[in-house]
Amino acid sequence: MKFILGKKIEMSQIFDSEGNVTPVTLVEAGPCYVLQKKTKEKDGYDAVQVGFEEKKEKKYRYVKEKKVFSEKLKEGDKIDVSVFEEGDNVQVSGISKAKGFQGAVKRWGFSGRNATHGVKHEHRTLGSIGSAYPQRVIKGRKMPGRTGGKRVTTKNLKVIKVDPEKNLIALKGAVSGKRGSLLEIYENTSL
Repeated sequence: MKFILGKKIEMSQIFDSEGNVTPVTLVEAGPCYVLQKKTKEKDGYDAVQVGFEEKKEKKYRYVKEKKVFSEKLKEGDKIDVSVFEEGDNVQVSGISKAKGFQGAVKRWGFSGRNATHGVKHEHRTLGSIGSAYPQRVIKGRKMPGRTGGKRVTTKNLKVIKVDPEKNLIALKGAVSGKRGSLLEIYENTSL
């Protein structure tokens, strides 16, 4: 299974030979290094621990573990963008932008109240949240609260370009997270 860690750079556009535009997200992916290989006999499960963005000698800013097993990978091996090819189908996980405490109109897309007919100073309020019974707010009710800052996985993204010299991958479409946030890119297993 193909797997790499990367940093979101920005969104851009790529034009093909016919002049059609494709929106892409540029990701600086790798190089990553295999720090530890876990096996079923020794650790109880198969996994590979990977380090990204070396700070000092053998110290990494990001360390992630992925439950994949490959006979080829050994401790100290380098994983770079060349593991992916143009046209590959991938899924990307990252932390979405945190927007803080938001009202129901922004958080859930509620329409708000009328601007007339007795509505005064209540244009963006929630409105009724239920009937008399069961005399409590039901769990899961869409109300104001903290928005974003959660792990989001985007599936079925196509790899448009791979640049091994600059460690860049161009993915078709948008990816969650702000600029500079950590992304996990791996082969799409849902196909």
